[in-house]
Amino acid sequence: MDSSVVISPSVHYFGTPVMLLSTLMPDGRTTNITPISSGWALGSTYVLGLGRGGQALRNLEERPELVINLPSHDAVAAIERIAPTTGSAVVPEAKRAAYRHEPDKWGLGGFDPLPSECVTPARIAQCPVQIEARVIRTTPLDDTEDAVVVHTRILRTHAHEPIVIPGTSHIDVERWTPLYYTFRHYFAQGATVGANFRAEA
Repeated sequence: MDSSVVISPSVHYFGTPVMLLSTLMPDGRTTNITPISSGWALGSTYVLGLGRGGQALRNLEERPELVINLPSHDAVAAIERIAPTTGSAVVPEAKRAAYRHEPDKWGLGGFDPLPSECVTPARIAQCPVQIEARVIRTTPLDDTEDAVVVHTRILRTHAHEPIVIPGTSHIDVERWTPLYYTFRHYFAQGATVGANFRAEA
């Protein structure tokens, strides 16, 4: 067995899916897009990690509804075009070195909006899975972290028909390759190496 060493990584992103959050801007009409990679689902709850100074959190504090859009592996270029931008007209001082204001992330990323059915923010047509949700609780992290945990309730899930097993509500894992984020690098999902005993045929 290989020996281990103690390390202090700057991030602990061992592998999480990339999400594009749709939230409503203060004008009540414009949908903002925010790429994030801190999120996980359990039952009908989706838990997200958001920075305190970001536009997405400000939007959710005013209008607690959103769409969690899950892109495919081939969306990297579009995501990177909007990654260094913010919907905030006043860029927070801590972000100014790396971020700039962008009022039209849809055009910049080449994304098309779709109307949602249960919430106001638009869905992203290019994302094979779009989850409409509502915020049920926010929990600040401790004082050492400039982030908030956002608990959301899933209201409705949309999926592109080609990735859905016909006659079911199951995603065909052989036909969709979601985008993953590992140590600030993007990865496509690799080959199937097994299945959990609870996996449905």
